[in-house]
Amino acid sequence: MPPAPPETRILAVANQKGGVGKTTTTVNLATALAACGKRVLIVDMDPQGNASTGLGVSPEKRSQGVYQVLIQGLPVAIAEAATLVPGMAIIPSGVDLSGAELELISVDRREYRLRDAVEQVRGRYDFVLIDCPPALGLLTLNALVGADAVLVPLQAEFYALEGLSHLMRTIERVQRALNPKLVLQGVVLTMFDRRNNLCEMVAADVRGHLGERVYRTVIPRNVRVSEAPSHGKPVLLYDLRCAGSQAYVRLAREILQREDGLAGRPAMAS
Repeated sequence: MPPAPPETRILAVANQKGGVGKTTTTVNLATALAACGKRVLIVDMDPQGNASTGLGVSPEKRSQGVYQVLIQGLPVAIAEAATLVPGMAIIPSGVDLSGAELELISVDRREYRLRDAVEQVRGRYDFVLIDCPPALGLLTLNALVGADAVLVPLQAEFYALEGLSHLMRTIERVQRALNPKLVLQGVVLTMFDRRNNLCEMVAADVRGHLGERVYRTVIPRNVRVSEAPSHGKPVLLYDLRCAGSQAYVRLAREILQREDGLAGRPAMAS
């Protein structure tokens, strides 16, 4: 018998709150996973297209992307764009995606459009990371229905747990109605400043509520991480030695270790 195709893990990187590091985490975690020898695809579901910009995909190379996949049924293989990172591709997004929420309302299987598309690449990639917009609309819903699990970047701030509880309720609703296999992959604390007592208090609170589902690795505030997108590069290519790059490398290793530990075991509900 021929060997079974490799398992593809599809992760929605989601948080309905903006400015918490979703795109930064998507791009740099994907790069770190690729550096570990994994084949990675990013799906840029945010109409702002920041993941595409941060990977140096110019606007003229975005004429075939997420919008065409969702609305026109374009095959993923045609929509993929190469990146500077070996082993990593992206389905880019552009301004046309901003109208997709309204157009999806009248489309057949509107909640399943992304899932149907991503099924085409199962076995071709080890990881598919979906960068979600900062809202719980049809684009994010497509990501949650198409994903195996949700990775939540969480800024260590006062209202963090309140926003997380809203997202957890959304995940539970999607589990019940549209995607029973969906689970919480984990929570990663971002923009972390160890000099700030509030960050430490929020971290302790989140860990107290979610335990081991909060990654040990935290992503620090780091100027080099903020600078990298303006150069069209992940921070690992821009400055591998900076604290932000090293944090994303550690996060990738932690995720891979957890994946290895969960292999063959039944998934736990979130």
